[in-house]
Amino acid sequence: MNFKRNVGAVSEEIRKCAPKTLDEWENFYFSNVRPKAHIISLGKKLYVKITEVITAEVEEITEEDCIEYMQKMVIDRTFDGYVTEIRTIYGQLQKILGVKIEPAPDEWDRLYNIDFFIKIGDKYIGLQIKPVSGVSHIPEMYKERSLQRDTHKKFSEKFGGKVFYIFSIKEGNRKRIFNTDVVEEIREEIRRLSLNGPIGTD
Repeated sequence: MNFKRNVGAVSEEIRKCAPKTLDEWENFYFSNVRPKAHIISLGKKLYVKITEVITAEVEEITEEDCIEYMQKMVIDRTFDGYVTEIRTIYGQLQKILGVKIEPAPDEWDRLYNIDFFIKIGDKYIGLQIKPVSGVSHIPEMYKERSLQRDTHKKFSEKFGGKVFYIFSIKEGNRKRIFNTDVVEEIREEIRRLSLNGPIGTD
């Protein structure tokens, strides 16, 4: 079976969805990429293929096992890969900056579109980490950023620090920060807040 042709370009689709939970990604996939019936059908085809090629070794494998396997491959593994990419970038950034980066509370995510934060004294810097599927996907992310400008401004007014977007891109098996200039901007903001400078906005 041709995986991409059968299940869609999952790595691109999950970036469009930018899910916070596995359920959110599953609902998006079944609503916008392929219906659940399609995955069930692929699982059944896989079962037929396996039982045609091998017999004795697969006596214990059921059609339900094959359907479950397809769902895990398409939904669970794609989501796990997406979350791992965000954690990898978050780890890289924490190491480069030499400061603690913490996951934002759910309330901050809802109100201010913040994924992570850096605490400097009694002030906070907001971070959003956005995995992108390629350079062509970045203008779309900048458009999303402009739509969130008001919520980021509210964050800055309440917590004193700016909000920064970090775009991550995959090169082979390696994930890296695409907009590397943002690192120096965050450093500058850390310095400013450490000196108790005036409130800044994005």
